[in-house]
Amino acid sequence: MLEAPVTADTPASPVTGPWSATVLACLAATWFLWGTMYLAIKWALASFPPFYQMGSQFVVAGAVLAGVARLRGAAWPTARQWLGGALMGALLISGGYGFMAVAETSVGSGLVVAFTAIVPTMVVLGEWPYGVRPDRRQTLGVALGLIGIVMMTQGQGFGASLAGLLAVITSCATWTVGSVWAVHGLPGGAKLTTAPGSMGHASQMLSGGALLIVASRAIGEAPVWPPAPMALACWLYVAIAGSLIGYTAYLILLERTTPTLATSYTYVNPVVALILGVTLGQETVSGFEWLAVAIVLCGVILLMSRRAEER
Repeated sequence: MLEAPVTADTPASPVTGPWSATVLACLAATWFLWGTMYLAIKWALASFPPFYQMGSQFVVAGAVLAGVARLRGAAWPTARQWLGGALMGALLISGGYGFMAVAETSVGSGLVVAFTAIVPTMVVLGEWPYGVRPDRRQTLGVALGLIGIVMMTQGQGFGASLAGLLAVITSCATWTVGSVWAVHGLPGGAKLTTAPGSMGHASQMLSGGALLIVASRAIGEAPVWPPAPMALACWLYVAIAGSLIGYTAYLILLERTTPTLATSYTYVNPVVALILGVTLGQETVSGFEWLAVAIVLCGVILLMSRRAEER
């Protein structure tokens, strides 16, 4: 989905030889499973409102991940690590995923995920206060990304839903802040402390998911019970494929390859989501919007290729 942050306690031992079957399987998971979950989220909205849907999915996924981590000998997070995990969960999960689901209530799933491809551009801009300056190629990538996004907002999808546009902008903004803070620390130089490994990610899922459920109750969301069979199947699919399998595959890629290869889903997911949205979801995407998506993806490719050279 959105570009996930690479934290200091994420292990990385890049491979230099041929890709293994495990690496290829993980690439397939992040490219295609994450790309397919957006339409599933939209279909699940028939019975599960956006905040409740994402909150309940991440609470379940976080509980499973924490249980597995404990069985493998991981310690529970300390109070300080819980606080750091809660902050990241609020930004990445509550803000990033929660408002993304809100956007899908009024905008096609393909256009929503295409819009989130602007996150690498926003991360480059977000790193500016930390002294990280883009070079010429990155500047061109940022410019193309912004041009494409402006074009996308003028299309028929976002043009017909100001609420959907504001929701996806909020989603991208909170994900960007969380990503930048995970790498560079909090403003003022304070270090963000989270539990290492799977337990750290589980604490983020549990905290972010719980916050979404509280917000769901506060705004009066009411899930339909019993849920429609298709909506329940999509809920299970997103919880398993999107949270457990997809996110675990991403972590394995970080361990065995490079961050650039691991985040290559950034410009694959929009294509997968748009194709599924137009075909299976009967969503409408105009030629102008396809052009805007192509421009955004060109900008992302420029940004990612430059990061590969630097590493």
